[in-house]
Amino acid sequence: MGSACTSNARANCQTEPEACTLASLKSGGDGNNCIHISGGFGPAMAEKKLCTSFVVMGASGDLAKKKIYPTLWLLFRGKLLPVGTKIVGYARTHMAIAELREKCVIKAKDSERELLDSFWASNSYVSGSYTEADAFAKLDSELKKLEGGAEVANRLFYLALPPSVFETVTTHIKGAAMSAKGWNRIIVEKPFGKDSDSSAQLTRHLSSVFTEDEIYRIDHYLGKEMVQTLLVLRFANAIFQPLWNRDNIKCVVVSFKEPFGTQGRGGYFDEFGIIRDVMQNHLLQVLCLVAMEKPVSTSAEDIRDEKVKVLRSVPELKLGDVVLGQYGSVTPTFATAVLHIKNERWDGVPFILRCGKALNERKAEIRIQFRDVPGDIFPGKARRNELVIRLQPNEAMYMKVMMKQPGISFEPIEGELDLTYKNRFKDVTLPDAYERLLLDVFNGSQAHFVRSDELAEAWRIFTPLLHQIERERVAPIQYPYGSRGPKESDELVSKYGFHYTGTYKWVDH
Repeated sequence: MGSACTSNARANCQTEPEACTLASLKSGGDGNNCIHISGGFGPAMAEKKLCTSFVVMGASGDLAKKKIYPTLWLLFRGKLLPVGTKIVGYARTHMAIAELREKCVIKAKDSERELLDSFWASNSYVSGSYTEADAFAKLDSELKKLEGGAEVANRLFYLALPPSVFETVTTHIKGAAMSAKGWNRIIVEKPFGKDSDSSAQLTRHLSSVFTEDEIYRIDHYLGKEMVQTLLVLRFANAIFQPLWNRDNIKCVVVSFKEPFGTQGRGGYFDEFGIIRDVMQNHLLQVLCLVAMEKPVSTSAEDIRDEKVKVLRSVPELKLGDVVLGQYGSVTPTFATAVLHIKNERWDGVPFILRCGKALNERKAEIRIQFRDVPGDIFPGKARRNELVIRLQPNEAMYMKVMMKQPGISFEPIEGELDLTYKNRFKDVTLPDAYERLLLDVFNGSQAHFVRSDELAEAWRIFTPLLHQIERERVAPIQYPYGSRGPKESDELVSKYGFHYTGTYKWVDH
């Protein structure tokens, strides 16, 4: 790609800003490109001197060192950052850039060492308090120095911080560190509260200092390749339109499994547990994309409007529809929950969310199980069709179908129509979820971020259950390390009509 937007991309600046911006960022830019400035696009802006600052609040923490800085490196390496982006770390710890570099988990080839040096040359670090206004004034002075009199100065703040300091930090950012001549955006990491009340308090505070279009609540599951594929799969393939409803689908299962315990996250996990950590956010977001109606367009607000409609149709979760399990923690490390969507498309179809640690494998998937064949002429031998979307690892999509046993036999056997990404797209490297999402923030796209009303509805569904578990001290069922979890989980999903036969195993080719 050339150093400037193509004529087609330039022509699209006003009507398709993301396409133009992405074309510009991929090229590495040279100051003549169409660049996103203060929410506007277009060649007229190209003459203005632009600076974008990415501020990592909590730069000395694990999230910053293991995820944010490595992601920024990948975007820098791929020439996807806006030209001249400055990265500024901020934390209480006194640290030099050389020390921060040493602690960050960044993978680079020997041939990329010079490029990696250039990446770190674009970094600076400011140490300061999270509670004192003067410290944020110092940060602002450092940012202005880096901006060097730019006519347009955009600032992006990533809160890689414990929730206990969110309100204080954002108040000080608003009071002392916002740009007066460009856009300001803030990325907030989960947990977004612990229940409806705490989440609502955080939302009220954030909305008092930022507008909703400045707030990016990040859920990294929304950046995963196969999660983003869902919209295209559902709404760009006519074959699925007549099948995607209660008349044809028996149940939907969204699963998340990890083969290790809470190592390294014990303190956080003991406080929040598996439901708050995985189910109420990651798995519920996937449920929304599976169940939502077709949006009017692919714009952020149209997509999020439809997700909210789904959540509003889900009643509060009841303890009788939940199985809790535990291994090596003082809080549940396993949960299965059955949710119901009370609308015309899905009434009567159980949506089963299942997640756990210390299980038998690492896997996250969506399993859509279709109804039994009516008038079956192969008694007891025809298995239910399933559409399986494997989110991780080894992204794939496959449909379980019945076929004739090859050879002389006429016996039905299970097979699959298989789309394994690494086989079909051999020369494509799939970006990390954080890469996609950070690029979305630079581009001003909120389609893959959580809106405040989405968040409120999600907590409405889960808060009564969480309070009951804590109030009644509901004891989780113990399960052995490396198992599938408590057998009571299988009994619950069987009660709601999910058939697990164990006769088929997908082969990762």
